[in-house]
Amino acid sequence: MTIDIKGIVIICGNYGSGKTETAVNLAITRKKGGIDVKIADLDLVNPYFRTREARVFLEDMGIEVVLPDEKYMHADLPIPTPAVSGIITQPSELTILDAGGDDAGVTVFAALADYLCKKKIHMLQVINLFRPFTGDVGGCIRIKEEIESSSKIKITGLVGNTNLIDETTPEHIYKGYNLLKDVSDETGLKIEFITAVSHLIPQLEMDRFTCPVLEINRKLNPPWKRI
Repeated sequence: MTIDIKGIVIICGNYGSGKTETAVNLAITRKKGGIDVKIADLDLVNPYFRTREARVFLEDMGIEVVLPDEKYMHADLPIPTPAVSGIITQPSELTILDAGGDDAGVTVFAALADYLCKKKIHMLQVINLFRPFTGDVGGCIRIKEEIESSSKIKITGLVGNTNLIDETTPEHIYKGYNLLKDVSDETGLKIEFITAVSHLIPQLEMDRFTCPVLEINRKLNPPWKRI
């Protein structure tokens, strides 16, 4: 199964769920699939894992990367820029908007409402079983409702990104997928895809999944791993 999602896609989720790594790898995969891709870094909350950290790699692939103005690069205010509104009014085949974590991280979309209301939007909630507040169905739904309330946009699909970074095993991914299925059953939302790091792909029993698997090749490192 392949991921064929197109249009304007907002990647959201709770803090530390792996939204940005998911957004970056989705952009790379779809670009390799032959479609035009743009990605905007709207994460004004998390100072460590941001799309801008992978900017050079993405641009070398021909992916347009839109960042906040230099004076807002370390800001925590939801300030949309003309460049961001521009890729919404003139989107590529796939335009990815990488949001900040939790309900606070998506308030920027309320400021972009005049642009977004005229477009069909896919808003995908990234769920990592091992992050706070998303270890069960109730917690995932609470995060969903908080994000929808702050962004004024309804979530349209689910993404599973269950991992423990370097300690992740196939069993962790299976367990995360089972949670995702339960959330899907409870909410009626489609599972768009799940993720798995590249070295685990050969170890997975793919027939367990009824959705595509996005291969993750990490482009972002936590500060404790940077030289």
